[in-house]
Amino acid sequence: MGDVLAGFHAAWEFESDSVLIRFERGIRTPKLFQTLGERRIPVEAIAGVTLTPGKRGTVVLHAVPRAGADPLMEAAAGQLKEGGDPYRLVLPADRETLAEYYADELRAALTEDAEPPERYLVAPPEAPLHFKAYDGKASFDGKAVSFRWFWTGASSAKWKAGDQSFPVTGLSGVEWRSPEVFEGHLRLLRREPATAQPAQADQDPAAVVFGLGYGPVHESLPFAASVLAAVRASGPTPVTAAPRRDPADIADRIRHLGELHQAGLVTDEEFTTKKAELLAEL
Repeated sequence: MGDVLAGFHAAWEFESDSVLIRFERGIRTPKLFQTLGERRIPVEAIAGVTLTPGKRGTVVLHAVPRAGADPLMEAAAGQLKEGGDPYRLVLPADRETLAEYYADELRAALTEDAEPPERYLVAPPEAPLHFKAYDGKASFDGKAVSFRWFWTGASSAKWKAGDQSFPVTGLSGVEWRSPEVFEGHLRLLRREPATAQPAQADQDPAAVVFGLGYGPVHESLPFAASVLAAVRASGPTPVTAAPRRDPADIADRIRHLGELHQAGLVTDEEFTTKKAELLAEL
């Protein structure tokens, strides 16, 4: 290999042991791709390859990432929309034969090891990083995550706790919930919290909440991935999901969600989706 396959928004360069993905910087290119710039994906970080029909005369070449190999996809936890998945290359349908050739070449190079690797195989976005959430500014220098609260958005609980700094050595993982859904946030999971972390992110000093224009995917997700990679490098394998909640707390959150729905602040679809997610946490 060593050839280049160019599609919409990206070009894939196939090498003997990896695929170098270079993302375009055009106005129609998803902002996440522009932020990433380029990514080298080792063949051992790929679990499979598919080629399927796309929309409006296109085909989609998809390299399925191996679980636990890429901190970006680990942090995303399946929340990225298809158009924002950096492992999908959309091509004109007339390149299907060429795409099938490269798909076959890549499949032939894959290993059969399906177990999550002991370390991340794909490099995370580089630190330092920072972004603005609704209730504060999040910063990461490679060693510690800092939250500086905004007086216009932070809850009284966060103001009482004061600005926060969390060394990665004291963290067990990261919970990222997309800003494109209800209750988007980034929460740091601590190894040994003095008290149980509040269920709601707006009350948790170890979390920042997103909102319209705050914590967009192209800023908050690379941030979460970079922190997650640093956490894994500092100790045991990190976790990317919060523990199951107390049933009473879930009931309170569902009641609160119902009040927002009745007030017209949450759509029918958002109410149904979020209620199902809360019930799944029981």
